Amino acid sequence: MRTQACLPAVHLALFPARETADEALLSRWAGLLDVRGDVMKALEDARAAKQVAAEIGITLPEGVYAAMLGPSYETPAEVAMLKVSGADVVGMSTVPEVIAARALGMRVLGISVVTNTAADHGLSHDEVLEAGQRAAERLERLLTAILSRLT
Repeated sequence: MRTQACLPAVHLALFPARETADEALLSRWAGLLDVRGDVMKALEDARAAKQVAAEIGITLPEGVYAAMLGPSYETPAEVAMLKVSGADVVGMSTVPEVIAARALGMRVLGISVVTNTAADHGLSHDEVLEAGQRAAERLERLLTAILSRLT
């Protein structure tokens, strides 16, 4: 499986531990090398999610997720840099959320909806919102199917 995260150095400014004064919480922050936790269990979860998706007619491609600071869309130069570094998709919120969840001892299954195909054609925020709305029904079906397997 070729699923991993790419964290450009600028992303480290968002590391969630910088935002809390709760010493008990700080002591639980996961190192970035352990973000995926138990690798075999993570792969098992990903395979199960892909199987559920296939059963309901949804394709889940895999790839390398790059995290950027945001809240702004990537420039053409950033898109080019990320492509060279092997990134398939870019996002702003997933990685800080995964770090926080792992720090709290949660298992994580990351599923992203791509709403922006890159900053090469004058993308508008409305286009991104529309893409998210178009994906909402499929995402709801997928999450409902995955969660139904957990009960």
